[in-house]
Amino acid sequence: MKQRSSFFNLLMIILAASPLIYLALIWHSIPPIVPVHYDLNFKPDRMDKKNMLWVINGMFTLVSILVYFLLLNIHRFDPKRSGAAPSATFKRLAVVIVVFITALNFLFIVALNNHIELMHKLLFPLIGLLFAFIGNYMNNLKPNYFAGLRLPWTLSSDYNWRKTHHLASKLWFWGGISAAIISFLTPSPYSQYIFFCILFVIIIIPVVYSYQIFKQEKKPDSIT
Repeated sequence: MKQRSSFFNLLMIILAASPLIYLALIWHSIPPIVPVHYDLNFKPDRMDKKNMLWVINGMFTLVSILVYFLLLNIHRFDPKRSGAAPSATFKRLAVVIVVFITALNFLFIVALNNHIELMHKLLFPLIGLLFAFIGNYMNNLKPNYFAGLRLPWTLSSDYNWRKTHHLASKLWFWGGISAAIISFLTPSPYSQYIFFCILFVIIIIPVVYSYQIFKQEKKPDSIT
């Protein structure tokens, strides 16, 4: 079992590093000066030498690997998970994060060779799918300080955490799916406005709902 786990971890590291391998393969086709930052309309607003790509894409890779191992080992240092067994839910979330950041990394590299419209078309659907995948697992998240809706009210009450994440799970899944489809099919700039409106709704509703539970639990006759 331990050997299988080590092999899977190695596969995740290779997956996270695959954009750097791809960058090396296409290095000679990349122009010497490239965009390294875009504005909200996906127009390059900062240019730099292409060597900077190793720093930018390397940071993406490093972050994905760090988050992966953080979620895998959350039971070792999170006080809320102290003494708990490794969680399959956190492992699935860790894999989702690696896949998402890797896809984002590839998208950034592909956009360098005059394919900025591809980033414009796929970035928001990709983020929407990330919310949907996280929402799919959110209902199974146990209280912790690193993942989920870590509000003062959810962290202080297991009941609040459970009810809030049950609602957020549905909202994030269907909201993420809707945001991905709508932002893919709707022309810009309307797709961006709709996307952020959906994002605002699926985030603010669980927060307000959580606070309402908190206020209810403070009442003397409340049942927890």
